[in-house]
Amino acid sequence: MRGIAFGRRWLLQTSALAGAAFAAPRWASAQSSTLKIRSIVDIQTLDPAFTYAVHEHNINRAMLHNLITWKKHLSWEWELDAATSVEQADATHINFALRDDLGWTNGFGAMTAEDVKFSFERIKDPELQSSYQADWALLDHVEITGERTGTIVMQQPFAPLWNSTLPWVSGFILCKKAIEVLPGKRVETEQPATSGPYKVTNWTPKQSLTLGRNDLFTGPKADFDEITFFPVDEDKTAELGFEAGEYDYTGISVSSVPRYRDALPEGAVLGEFPGLDYYWLGINVEHPNFTDQRVRQAVQYALDVPAILEAAFFGVVGRATGYQTPGAIGYRPENQVGARDVEKAKALLTEAGVGDGFSTTITLVNATLWTSMAQVIQANLADVGIQVEIKPYDSGAFWTLGLESEGEAWKDIELYLQLYNGLPDPAYQTQWFVPEQVGVWNWERWNSPEYKELNDKQLAEFDTAKRDEYVRRMQDLMEASGAYTFLTNGMQPALRRAWLQPSIRPDGLSMYLPGFKRMA
Repeated sequence: MRGIAFGRRWLLQTSALAGAAFAAPRWASAQSSTLKIRSIVDIQTLDPAFTYAVHEHNINRAMLHNLITWKKHLSWEWELDAATSVEQADATHINFALRDDLGWTNGFGAMTAEDVKFSFERIKDPELQSSYQADWALLDHVEITGERTGTIVMQQPFAPLWNSTLPWVSGFILCKKAIEVLPGKRVETEQPATSGPYKVTNWTPKQSLTLGRNDLFTGPKADFDEITFFPVDEDKTAELGFEAGEYDYTGISVSSVPRYRDALPEGAVLGEFPGLDYYWLGINVEHPNFTDQRVRQAVQYALDVPAILEAAFFGVVGRATGYQTPGAIGYRPENQVGARDVEKAKALLTEAGVGDGFSTTITLVNATLWTSMAQVIQANLADVGIQVEIKPYDSGAFWTLGLESEGEAWKDIELYLQLYNGLPDPAYQTQWFVPEQVGVWNWERWNSPEYKELNDKQLAEFDTAKRDEYVRRMQDLMEASGAYTFLTNGMQPALRRAWLQPSIRPDGLSMYLPGFKRMA
């Protein structure tokens, strides 16, 4: 597997610090130390079947194991985690063997193959209604062949298994005995049993969450005794906090990158990571204002996407052509709707019988990045007679709006701005827009049988050229529906202390917290 290229600035800084780690003495592991990290949102659940944000995944990665995981620093290659071996025996059978030194907290004993079977089949179980059910949709069952050995049996070949399912959220191994005694057999905000180097020792909602050492963990000891997270929605606020010494690591606003390139705070390092994410403007196709495809397409033609990105990102990012990034399987070289065409938008509205315009709303997270985009969208649509009210929400409330399980707020969504995180394999991106995700993460409520059929094909296809064709067509269908205007794949800039060696995924989002090191 190949990694993704990084900016020269980050590589030079990281290489220099890596060299210093070998030349200088490390802090003694027994010395008390706390790492302070800013998170974008507070936790809502730590159940891998229902987690909302990368922040929750990062916390689980410090407390749980996968059979395999991505290497701990700047790599998309995978390595063994809870497993001593994982082997693709044939197209539909994957054999695994677990380490014999992993046990569960709270008296639940050793990790066994039964835990692996339970965890993977649990995600697939339709009664659980996991948000990540598609990751294991082609799983037939996990066969237990010994206390710590088993075979993952797939219904058919599943291309994304190694690149997104096993090393990420749906591959977390939970303690069967601990989960089965919970109400509803679901984790809320506390893991009942953990196997990793850390565990949650304190959580004050909307203020901080602290991870402390798991004294039962027998693997390599992490550098930091504690890691404390501080939820801060607004990037600019987080930047001020970093400069004031409140955080050791924080994501920052893309708009601040030029300023930090020119002048960094003393003792700080700037990281610039290539975006795997995708930002878009979505439209609820079931809302009365937007049931007509022509109205949705009018919105697409009315938008000046370069101006939207300039307002929010200050020219640092480019326009996206879909959820796939350059070089990835399924990348489209261009959008179907290119430059802004106000006259075309007006003509479509007239054809749809709303040439005199109408009023609508745009829903978004209440942060500068999103409000900046919304204000340009508001002005763009006013030019074609569509009056837009901007409706900001705090991040906790926003992420539940489109979920039918949380009530009927989804009925009031019209236009909305959204960001989803991406992974190297396209399957992680494609799964959210299938018909089964309507009312879960498909907030556009767009239902396309052809999209579903193509997604099923690409999941079982190991021929890269064919997968590429399928995934490009899927994004064509999304854009043609009028429900999606792709904006950017963004980038993930971050600030860290010069003494801190982070352990992060190539896109800068996912962290392996036990791998963070303090250098002298």
